[in-house]
Amino acid sequence: MRRFLPDTFTLLLVATVVFASFLPARGVIADWLDVLVDIMIGLVFFLHGARLSRDVVIAGFLHWRLHLAILGTTFVLFPVIGLALGLVPESLLPRSLYLGLLYLCLLPSTIQSSIAFTSMAGGNVPAAVCAASASNIFGMFLTPFLVGLLFSAGGHGSFSFDALQQILLQLFAPFVLGQVLQPWIGNWVRARKALLTPIDRGSILLVVYLAFGKAVLEGIWSNYTVADLAVVVGLDMLILALVLTATMYGSRKLGFSKPDEITITFCGSKKSLASGVPMANVIFAGQPIGAILLPLMLFHQIQLMACAVIAQGYARKARRAAAASGAVEPAKVAA
Repeated sequence: MRRFLPDTFTLLLVATVVFASFLPARGVIADWLDVLVDIMIGLVFFLHGARLSRDVVIAGFLHWRLHLAILGTTFVLFPVIGLALGLVPESLLPRSLYLGLLYLCLLPSTIQSSIAFTSMAGGNVPAAVCAASASNIFGMFLTPFLVGLLFSAGGHGSFSFDALQQILLQLFAPFVLGQVLQPWIGNWVRARKALLTPIDRGSILLVVYLAFGKAVLEGIWSNYTVADLAVVVGLDMLILALVLTATMYGSRKLGFSKPDEITITFCGSKKSLASGVPMANVIFAGQPIGAILLPLMLFHQIQLMACAVIAQGYARKARRAAAASGAVEPAKVAA
């Protein structure tokens, strides 16, 4: 049953929302925290750039069919599903929460958990490293563009070149700098993952605290009912089920090997909280983003629970197949 329980980070997210609900940041404190958030987010993307080995990127990009499948799922199939959710009556799904679901559908894939689940299930890990990283790199451009395009199409906003410029300065520029310095500091950064993880997660928690603090001051909890949250959870589960089905069975129809099927399933079905929170902070600057982030935070835990079960299922099948064939352990397939 432990695989269905929230992980430590999810519990910290819940605690952060509760704390922000009772003690939101105000005035000068909120201004200083905004500056600290900008610094921490820039540092996070610098570290992402420094961690990523160029050899892995070059080797992974050679598997172009797999990467097209994942990018197509992430930036085409997901947005189509997000647009379709606009058909849900506003009496069931408040518009602000729908915008959060639509924003969720426009985000890049996760990096750490996609790779971890791919490895657990016996998938193509080098390709997963490259695919998840590429998704986040492309996402720095595609997510703000898609937000502007689809939000404006629905009358919810318009494309902002200022937001794109801010993302390039705050997220992409530190990433590029990390890549430039990667040959000299990459090994040092990768060897200190346990030390640097708090920076990554701490920035997310701080943005969530500020976002929900501002939302609380604007009356977020008086605007939504338990039924509204239940609808969001149900739609999050529906989105994930549709994409998992499409990636799992679609990759088989396209003739991918089992390790590649696993990689496409996990990298194509995930959405990144680590990228989504700072992007929302930039794209929706000056606007209340508590409702925008709420569907993403719920989806984060749902995808972790579902993918843990699926990864263990893949691993069990591989062990049974290996035992039936007399092998000691299932073969690992590299990119």
